[in-house]
Amino acid sequence: MEAKATQALLNELVETLKDGQKGYSDAMTDVEDTKLKDTFKKYAAQRASYVTEIEDQMFKLDLKPDESASVTGTVHRAWINLKSALTSKDNHAVLAECERGEDYAKKAYETALKAQDLPSALHTVLTKQAAGVKQAHDEIKALRDATK
Repeated sequence: MEAKATQALLNELVETLKDGQKGYSDAMTDVEDTKLKDTFKKYAAQRASYVTEIEDQMFKLDLKPDESASVTGTVHRAWINLKSALTSKDNHAVLAECERGEDYAKKAYETALKAQDLPSALHTVLTKQAAGVKQAHDEIKALRDATK
């Protein structure tokens, strides 16, 4: 895969992860349920560590992270409705919005892993992260379904 294409792909993943981290941080501070707070805190921290791992891989490949894209300025569509769900303090609505964000993240990883000729160390990192994102999605979905 061409370096510029790899760089663009990884920058997109980093933005997706930062959006998820921000979404979970917002959710964590606005829900009242302590178990949910802990779950959101766990996934915000997970996304932060994934960003670090990808940026480390980019450094090793001599690729540049996109510093110009600001998380606060480019929150993905997937997390856009989280604020309104949070103001309602409805756990089901918050979890439904978090699951939508997870759907977006899963899709971003599926796309990234389909890329041809990714360096093997990078592919390994992305595969591991994709499994973590899927696990997060499944947990959030199960929590959402349990709050019906």
